[in-house]
Amino acid sequence: MRDRVRVVVQGRGRRSRRAGIAGLLWAVGELAVTVGVVVMLLVVHQVWWTNRQALSAAHEMVRELEEGGWAPLPEGGGEGEGVGEDAADSVVDPSVGPSGEAPGNSGPRTGKPPPRESAYGILRIPRLGVAVPVAQGVDKRSVLDRGYAGHYAGTAQPGVEGNFAVAGHRNTHGEPFRYINRLRAGDELIVDVRGKRYVYLVGQTLAETTERDTGVIAPVPRSIVRPGAGYSEPGVYITLTTCTPEYSSKYRLVVWGTLKR
Repeated sequence: MRDRVRVVVQGRGRRSRRAGIAGLLWAVGELAVTVGVVVMLLVVHQVWWTNRQALSAAHEMVRELEEGGWAPLPEGGGEGEGVGEDAADSVVDPSVGPSGEAPGNSGPRTGKPPPRESAYGILRIPRLGVAVPVAQGVDKRSVLDRGYAGHYAGTAQPGVEGNFAVAGHRNTHGEPFRYINRLRAGDELIVDVRGKRYVYLVGQTLAETTERDTGVIAPVPRSIVRPGAGYSEPGVYITLTTCTPEYSSKYRLVVWGTLKR
């Protein structure tokens, strides 16, 4: 009689343990699904929603500029730009001095510097159907994440001897430079500033270089990592820089052009 009672109690214990394990596994599964949904929503927000917001705001700024809402050209550029989290699509230019001027770089300077978020020009890339506002600096929060192209402090202004160098996001936040790898020699890069138009022609593309390749935005742009890439004579240049490969900030993709004569 005692053995029978003992068997019954033992069976209930096993079922209880199994039920406890099943409940734990169910709870873990629910937690994993919840975390997965939250992560998915964050990805959608980052990749899709912020991209749509920035693109819409950038297009609106282009319309305002086209209607005559030009900000003054930057005076002296601003502080030198670094390559931390706030300049993920940029390269550093150690030649920029405390005033933001690069040696031998004399562009048109009128008025006071606009706020960093104020666009003062439009960069058009006809082959890609891109028209993006240009603002001073390559800070992520105040410039690049707004869907703008950021002008490197200390580099030349459009149409002036030297190098008009800009950075832009390749992915998310308007991604204006997403497809610049498709540009080919002879493609036009058009810059509109205060009613004046400067047309550059793509000359060279550097598919990959490091974030510290300062030569690509020098007055005479030439890679110091890949010495065969770039130019050797003074001229009127434009440089576009962005991250590569896509959805990564490990390397930089560079497109160079020269002013159309």
